[in-house]
Amino acid sequence: MARSSMAGIGGRLYRGETSIDFIGKKKRWYAFSGLLIIISAIALGTQGLKLGIEFKGGSVFTVQSSSVTIADGQSALKSAGVTTQSIVQKIGSNKLRLQTTDLPQSTISAARNALSTTFKVDPANIDVQTVGPSWGKEITHKAIYGLIGFLLVVMLYLALAFEPKMAIAAIVAVIHDVFITVGIYALVGFDVTPATVIGFLTILGYSLYDTVVVFDKVRENTKGITSTAKMSYSGAANLAVNQTLVRSFNTSLIALLPVASILFVGAGLLGAGTLKDLSLALFIGLATGTYSSIFVATPLLATLREREPAMKALAKRVAARGGVVETIDTNTAGVVTSTHSKDGHERGPRNQPKRKPRRR
Repeated sequence: MARSSMAGIGGRLYRGETSIDFIGKKKRWYAFSGLLIIISAIALGTQGLKLGIEFKGGSVFTVQSSSVTIADGQSALKSAGVTTQSIVQKIGSNKLRLQTTDLPQSTISAARNALSTTFKVDPANIDVQTVGPSWGKEITHKAIYGLIGFLLVVMLYLALAFEPKMAIAAIVAVIHDVFITVGIYALVGFDVTPATVIGFLTILGYSLYDTVVVFDKVRENTKGITSTAKMSYSGAANLAVNQTLVRSFNTSLIALLPVASILFVGAGLLGAGTLKDLSLALFIGLATGTYSSIFVATPLLATLREREPAMKALAKRVAARGGVVETIDTNTAGVVTSTHSKDGHERGPRNQPKRKPRRR
């Protein structure tokens, strides 16, 4: 029953019998995105990103014992002469991870012995990882260069494959997704590790994939639109979003389910740090990527195109001929179920171009 109901809704949206006014309510979506960006900026400004050892350098001690506590770990480091601020995390029920700044070899040996005595384990069983600050700086630069290079290549491809204004709208949506994800990372205080960077790059790919699918439909609906004058550019773009809405929802849901299982089961129950870093970035990014492709990228594209003289003239011709114009039905919370002609008479669902009959 649910499947047939979803299919029925998708069919009505695709045929234009029911339409949600995404473009007409763009100020609401911009305001919501602006609120998220402000919250992210405040989190970044007040708390900042918690960089992992791979980026800022330091030493990490991992202890596995039948009974581990954070207080005992902090006490052991203090007794070994570690005076700098350290981060002690409990992973699962029997593992402790202690991260410090870059330590000399003598202090590392003293800390290992102190942890061995405190938790009654063999010093050889205490895993120690040391990363120099110069190596961490190099990794940071490479991550930034990779991100900038990715954005430039994608912008060039979109400008060639579609049009420059579609490339601009897509890149704005991608920056929107990454900034909000980074802000949430700062808010929750998770470590930023190479796994996080991988998650960010995956976000970029998925966000662009979803946006390109919608833009491809927009291009199909707006092909030759100035000659037919049946609907404005915003009307055709809004139709494209409605036609791909169910597809975007299904794709995002299928993608989010396994990521959610990794985040809440793998990281929450098993305590795997790398899984946590990767899955959180993916979970937030997939959700914001789907949102931005529908509520940010396409309305922004319509705004940019409607400023063109040809599109302004088209909107006037459409209104004069009584073609498809955007209407908002306040009784159905922005769902448009019909269009109106110039004289105000209802014309029924005509917000999709007529298709040529199939040849038999």
